[in-house]
Amino acid sequence: MKKLIFLSLLSIVWLCSCSDHFGVDDRDLNDPGAISEDAFDLSSGIMPGGESSGGSTAGGGDPTGGLITAGEWNDLENWDFWISLLETSEHNEMEEVWTIDPARRVAVELVGINNVPMRDAQIKLMSGSEIVWEAQTDKKGSAELFIEPYKLNSSFNLSELNLTINDDIIMNNLLSFDQGINKYTLNFLGNVNSRGAEISFIVDATGSMGDELEFLKDELYDVVRRVQEEHTDKLIMTSSVFYRDQTDEYVTRVSDWTSDVGQTVEFIKEQSAGGGGDFPEAVHSALDAAINGLPWSADVTSKISFLLLDAPPHKEDQVLDNLRATIKNAAAKGIKIIPIVASGIDKETEFLMRFMSVLTNGTYVFITDDSGIGNSHLEPTVGEFDVEFLNDLMVRLLSEYI
Repeated sequence: MKKLIFLSLLSIVWLCSCSDHFGVDDRDLNDPGAISEDAFDLSSGIMPGGESSGGSTAGGGDPTGGLITAGEWNDLENWDFWISLLETSEHNEMEEVWTIDPARRVAVELVGINNVPMRDAQIKLMSGSEIVWEAQTDKKGSAELFIEPYKLNSSFNLSELNLTINDDIIMNNLLSFDQGINKYTLNFLGNVNSRGAEISFIVDATGSMGDELEFLKDELYDVVRRVQEEHTDKLIMTSSVFYRDQTDEYVTRVSDWTSDVGQTVEFIKEQSAGGGGDFPEAVHSALDAAINGLPWSADVTSKISFLLLDAPPHKEDQVLDNLRATIKNAAAKGIKIIPIVASGIDKETEFLMRFMSVLTNGTYVFITDDSGIGNSHLEPTVGEFDVEFLNDLMVRLLSEYI
């Protein structure tokens, strides 16, 4: 059961086609997910103090975000729950749908001299000369590796596998995650300071996203602006990929890396929903353009790709092979994929998104019905979670990862 952090949003009706939208500014700064019960005058939509909150580009002026509500669930941090879920007959089928079995996990934690985390280390899980899985350590010195995640019910002998660290140090006698974390202390200085961040936003712009895309654009505007303002000591690079489907006006539109927040914001503001027609969309093309097409830096610790969508990829074998290869490349580059699912997704899509986040050491985000924005949203198969404003949630995650 989800735990609502706010007390009073029950009777708000959002008129998406109107020129004015309501927002919330009355937040507890010590609890960025909290929403004050006095934030709304439910009869008028007027903020405390007598001013309309605005919050959307549709009403003119600068967008502020803070309208859409969402939750987060991290399967890596709730591993027993995740494994138990995958063992049920209903959800075990999800692995067969996508030919992904992310259960055989090997966790690594590296520290250097004085117990400082070793960031940006390249970790390879090897079987002889073959790379089984590859990842980079994050700001905590942690990396997640998986044994043959694209083979169902694979049998393996862990004693036959080893780890390489930066293609130099070799570690044997590995532990599977149910046995513990493989912790290593190296005689090197750890990386104390983050070298900035690269953040890409991959957004479904097909017609089915029309009920939420304008609001999501405001959320992204606000997130990009706030992250830049809160991390002035770091170089924050942003990019964006909007996508539709093969028969539409375009498949992908890409805004390349930039340190100029205005450039990414202007690109996002120029996009609109259209096309589509069938349920699946060109998700694999968008991920390929973002993960494989954009020039990600090898020496940047924090690499994050938000994937906002409401539909799955097509299920042709070639498409799914491309998708699985791209997920593996993301893990190897140290790019955390963080899906944000909107109204319209089904259970199969939910689990594919969670497979992506698990395999890339990310987390899963889902928009909720609590704001009243958009069509009905799927109830996720997760444990207890907090409801937050989406923009606050994304900023919180970026702060944790950066």
